[in-house]
Amino acid sequence: MKLEISLFRFDCKSDYLPYYTKHFLNVEENNTLLTVLNKLNSEAEFSFENSPNSYFVVNGIYINVMTTCKQIKDNFGSDIKIEPLSIRRANKDFIINEDDFTSKLSILNKFITTDLLATHIDKKIEELYLSYKIYFYASNTLNIEHDYIGDAILLLASDLIEKFPQKENEILHTIKECECGIEFHTSLKNRIFNFEQSIEDKIINLKNKLNISKTIDKQNFKPSISKTINFGTFKKVQEIKYDFKDFSFAYLKTEDSLEKSNLISKLKAKMLNLQSLNQDLAKDTFHLNPELTYKLTSTLMLDAYDSGADFIVVDNDQDFYLLDFNRKNMESVIGREINLPVLHINELENLAIGEHDLAKTTLKNHILDPKII
Repeated sequence: MKLEISLFRFDCKSDYLPYYTKHFLNVEENNTLLTVLNKLNSEAEFSFENSPNSYFVVNGIYINVMTTCKQIKDNFGSDIKIEPLSIRRANKDFIINEDDFTSKLSILNKFITTDLLATHIDKKIEELYLSYKIYFYASNTLNIEHDYIGDAILLLASDLIEKFPQKENEILHTIKECECGIEFHTSLKNRIFNFEQSIEDKIINLKNKLNISKTIDKQNFKPSISKTINFGTFKKVQEIKYDFKDFSFAYLKTEDSLEKSNLISKLKAKMLNLQSLNQDLAKDTFHLNPELTYKLTSTLMLDAYDSGADFIVVDNDQDFYLLDFNRKNMESVIGREINLPVLHINELENLAIGEHDLAKTTLKNHILDPKII
């Protein structure tokens, strides 16, 4: 099988910006990403961690270097981009400055030192923390808030509570009181290849103990707007009259609905497959940290807009209010206008089946009029 590879290159001593070199490589299905890197390195040397325990970023997803080429092609295709754990922290090619990661260990210093002077860290605990490096760099929060304490610290805090249950309240207080603490966490679920949900569950458990999460239906995503829009019910109509063939759109799917998926599949519009659509928007901590959600949603909206979307579709009322009613807040944190209309899927259905008058009753209440009729 053949892979078309864009390989990240950068030397902080000589390069102003990163660049990518193009490579075409014949590989066996059972070859690993590590095999690929070594083959590329034999052609033109570059710096990387030549270890079976290392991770790299392939097409935006964090993967272990022992992932096979078959798995890579099946999940990412044959055209792949290989990048380091952090482009922002890159020193030489795939070698990064990890000071941001290692320095965070000091947050839990008083729970992991072995003497009264707090100078000698328990080596086993330090090694455990270092093993969580992938979870630190894979967090999407780190792209938004560089001072975030990191998911590695949260996982270590979970382990310490299990080991020292008598210190639970003190450990919980420590991670809560950090300036960019646990309320800045965003899910790792769609960030790491073959991710183990048990990792995310540890952090969710901490959030539950701190009582900082609220279900989406308990959040107020229209804090400055009192009006409510009645989008009606999804009709599950089988036949459509207008297929949107001249449009491109992004679909923020949060519900597993066969009927809604069937509607989307019948449209001849170009549906954009964007990684940002799969990222956690920190909606469960919106009541504590709305600015983080605004930064995440504005990134999503601008990604869709810059990728050529004519509109974005949401499948529930709360997501509509979040994306349409908070435009000014999103524009304020991102520093750009966001002129991308938002359509509720019930409106999309009404438009597709020709119920334009019914669609107008809700479209007129949008902050940004889609002007689609």
